[in-house]
Amino acid sequence: MINEQYKKMLEGKSVIRQLSEFATARGKEIGYENVFDYSLGNPSVPVPEQFTEVMIDLLKNKTSMELHGYSPSLGIASVKEKIAENLNKRFGMNYTGNHIFPTSGAAGAVAHAVRCVTKPGDEVLTFAPFFPEYMPYINSSGAVLKVVPANTDNFQINFEKLEEMLNENTMALLINTPNNPSGAVYSAETLTALADLLYRKQEEYGHDIFIISDEPYREIVFAGVDAPYVSKFYDNTLSCYSYSKSISLPGERIGYVATNPKCTDAELISAMCGQISRGIGHNCPASIIQLAVSEVLDLTSDMSVYETNMNLLYNELTNLGFSCVKPGGTFYIFPKALEEDAVAFCKKALDYDLVLVPSDSFGVPGYFRMAYCIDTEKVERSLVALRKFVKENY
Repeated sequence: MINEQYKKMLEGKSVIRQLSEFATARGKEIGYENVFDYSLGNPSVPVPEQFTEVMIDLLKNKTSMELHGYSPSLGIASVKEKIAENLNKRFGMNYTGNHIFPTSGAAGAVAHAVRCVTKPGDEVLTFAPFFPEYMPYINSSGAVLKVVPANTDNFQINFEKLEEMLNENTMALLINTPNNPSGAVYSAETLTALADLLYRKQEEYGHDIFIISDEPYREIVFAGVDAPYVSKFYDNTLSCYSYSKSISLPGERIGYVATNPKCTDAELISAMCGQISRGIGHNCPASIIQLAVSEVLDLTSDMSVYETNMNLLYNELTNLGFSCVKPGGTFYIFPKALEEDAVAFCKKALDYDLVLVPSDSFGVPGYFRMAYCIDTEKVERSLVALRKFVKENY
């Protein structure tokens, strides 16, 4: 008999993926350039030219075994040391290579981190709005994900609801800043208050509570916005990072878990991740990609287009009467729909070839997400369709 759990999961296919597939099919009918596809957060800017040069140099000058052989189970030592040194330089930390565990992107990092600090039945809290894939990430580990309701005023943490939901079964909080889907960036004030609360609760409950900090958008922060490094605020933090967004490498699946050196059993976490890999079949990212990213740690793609697109959309949406918290980073914007049923709202938008994602699966009904990692020229043309949609329906 096949596994009923995964069979049942087929019934809950990602709304984002379904809309992306719709956009692709519609594009075959009318030309994809005429479909205003805001569904999928797939980075649209090129990788830095220097990354391409590094890849060529590696292929020309490294041996086949160095590039294509198995990496050590805990990652390539020289790569881990370079990542640690870079984080120390940027954020004033004290990582060593032993605190870094390379993974298949931030998803792989979260999958390892949650298994390091929970056992089946433990609770993990996250904050709405949240990335819907957190549900399978956490629940498939045997832990149970519970969602703290949103603070829709600014999409910072709803501390009143958090205090109500924290309990002795809470072993970790999964946070995402800058946030998908809201674009909100947790402030130093928010992170200080969160750390103070968790230190107090650790003492009250008599056990560790970890922060699993999902940080793939860490480098996409807009002018005038500060994006504090979470591990600076709270010792029991595991930082989960990906190069998918910073240097536009989503298809290469490369990231890491960085264990705060001050966290409980910090020297064991990476080794434990290696053992977790044996159970989930992870077995490290490709050697060549580990080596390549370690040579471009101070680089990002030219991501200025994201802020340009954000400002275009924010200004138009607010002019049209939408309520919207201005994003501080990422390439997402999360306005309130013009009717209570966001699914119905987004379905109507499809008639104008506007592909928008309803917010129900993000844990905040009545909103919608736009992933604006597309060409600015296409954003500008989409505004005509958006105006027509609003005028004819609302």
